[in-house]
Amino acid sequence: MLWVERLTVRAGEFTLRDVSLHLEAGECGVVVGPSGAGKSTLLEAMAGLREVERGRILLGGRDITALPPEKRGVAFVPQDYALFPHLTVSGNILLAPRLLRLPNAEVEKRFNFLCRLLGLHSLLSRRPNQLSGGERQRVALARALMLQPQLLLLDEPFAALDPQMRPTVRRSLRQIFRTLRQTVLMVTHDLWDAAMMGDRVFVMENGRLVQSGSWEEVITNPQCQFVAEFVGLNRLVGTIVKNERGVFPASGDNFAASGNGVARRDTCHLAVLPLPSPLDK
Repeated sequence: MLWVERLTVRAGEFTLRDVSLHLEAGECGVVVGPSGAGKSTLLEAMAGLREVERGRILLGGRDITALPPEKRGVAFVPQDYALFPHLTVSGNILLAPRLLRLPNAEVEKRFNFLCRLLGLHSLLSRRPNQLSGGERQRVALARALMLQPQLLLLDEPFAALDPQMRPTVRRSLRQIFRTLRQTVLMVTHDLWDAAMMGDRVFVMENGRLVQSGSWEEVITNPQCQFVAEFVGLNRLVGTIVKNERGVFPASGDNFAASGNGVARRDTCHLAVLPLPSPLDK
């Protein structure tokens, strides 16, 4: 459904290099990485807010790389939600359909459906400064979903929420996306967001995509030292003795572990999953 092929984007002195990824229809992909890895730059390029130097973005088989934002079939919800402070909740949600002069009956049907799904009916006459962080997020989502985008982009969707609210909001959003069969790509630096939300996880480092797969694949089979350290694995250095078997020091004693495809060499590395971990979801 979504294919990104060798995307290169320059943003000042920073460069996003040769990023390739894909999502199937209805999947939620999560891009993770430290600050400055290029997560938001990737989303902005896909939304049409940054010029692509090289590569392609295909959505539903259509090349959208050079299209303006309004022609892409993509909705983008920034980290601060970008609600219009002078409009009510109802006004924010209905602004784009009114500007595009969509049929009233179709707009009303979609509006009522989303307000019911997101629990917004009691908030429609309020303004953004009268809403909690979770309420503003739901309004921003309703506004984005009014145009039935093929792809929904979310930049740090849980960053503005209190830590106590995040687990509940994550579960709620996951269920909403499944109900709508909405294809979603979101960025976050929070590993729990990736574990709980992502059908596919994309790990970025310094402008490059260094690993992708399910969260379980990423956390149990990191492809490089950066990924192992980023997801919080504890790393021990040991020595290969024979037949792919390594010996590792632990608290003054030694223990042995074996693995598949380990080359015979002097040293080896063992990644130990911390407990509790996002894998225990």
